[in-house]
Amino acid sequence: MKLHNFHRSSASYRVRIALNLKGLPYDYVSVNLMTGESRTPAYEAINPQGIVPTLEDNGKLITQSLAICEYLEETHPSPALLPRDAAGRARVRALTLAVACEVHPVGGGRAQRQLADVFKATPEQRAEWMCHFIRIGFAAVETMLAGSKDAGRFCHGDAPTIADAFLV
Repeated sequence: MKLHNFHRSSASYRVRIALNLKGLPYDYVSVNLMTGESRTPAYEAINPQGIVPTLEDNGKLITQSLAICEYLEETHPSPALLPRDAAGRARVRALTLAVACEVHPVGGGRAQRQLADVFKATPEQRAEWMCHFIRIGFAAVETMLAGSKDAGRFCHGDAPTIADAFLV
């Protein structure tokens, strides 16, 4: 397996956590987001979104950190990163999506560039905007965790799940 990723990308970090929790070896392929390497024709041929991570496995290209983690879970089920029961899997996915869809996008480079380029927001205004939405998102995650009898040492029970990889 090859993981196209960037060392400062939280989405890449999630996948590296999942790969390491499962004990899966992979080749680390650096894609430097700071220099625009992800927007080159060569990389966009691998991932048309021009983002990281992208997992290559036996000729298959999988993008998006959650899709990659679910792919790893389905192709390498042990150790499990999703609970066995449907309600537990739904809860872990809900926690995962709360981070991936509600918290992560506002802090990413695309959102920050849009605020700066189109709306002429200052760095201070961008930080305030980002912190506002991240605070709301994490407050909801904290409530989901604190109010659940299913939380343990980790987000769900006493073993790490995909939700823990995303929360980090």
